[in-house]
Amino acid sequence: MILLMGRWDHGGNLHIESSDEFPDDVPEETITALVDGQDDQSWSASFLVNGHERALQEAYETFVKDEGGSLIDEVWGFQIDE
Repeated sequence: MILLMGRWDHGGNLHIESSDEFPDDVPEETITALVDGQDDQSWSASFLVNGHERALQEAYETFVKDEGGSLIDEVWGFQIDE
């Protein structure tokens, strides 16, 4: 499982600021503690995929694509297929 965290900018772009990989059976409390540590302007989602790049693609397709913005990977700098 990959947990992505970031924030939306005023132009409708999602900036990914962190990416953490966990075993699929990680306790829910572990994820909740990380997400709860964010401020009110933050975004987070987890994806049951193998790898950061695949999680980014899923995030783009699920949250960004239909909104007309871009997904900006500030962790590894991957470009997303739009």
